[in-house]
Amino acid sequence: MLWLETRASGLDDSPDDLAAESWLVAAQKIADFHGDSSEFAGWLFGIARNHAANARRRSGRRQAASAALQVDDHVVPGPESAHIGEEWVQSALRALPDRERDVVTCLEVLGLDVAATSEALGISAVAVRVARHRGLKKLRGSLSS
Repeated sequence: MLWLETRASGLDDSPDDLAAESWLVAAQKIADFHGDSSEFAGWLFGIARNHAANARRRSGRRQAASAALQVDDHVVPGPESAHIGEEWVQSALRALPDRERDVVTCLEVLGLDVAATSEALGISAVAVRVARHRGLKKLRGSLSS
């Protein structure tokens, strides 16, 4: 749910709706799943990731059709702001490129391991480690600026 909240900015669907759709699909396809509990987390995350991607594409098409495109400059407040909390974290994560944001969220926020993150995102374990390194470096840079 927290991962969906970080990805839901600018979407027509709420994180709650995306989570509900993900659980519904998981319930419908549970017979096709084979694995242990740690693999289940990655499998479920993959479903949620696909729903978020579909919602993002849907929202993009709707915005393009209505010609109401707005450019978000991704300004990230630094630590000197009055309140550093969940809102700042979400803003900082939104400033990262998609792959780095997904990897950092899986590893640091959701607590998945490299193997589960690799499987959930459909990338190699090496790509996960590189994206994590780059993402955390950018986050540290945003703290010091």
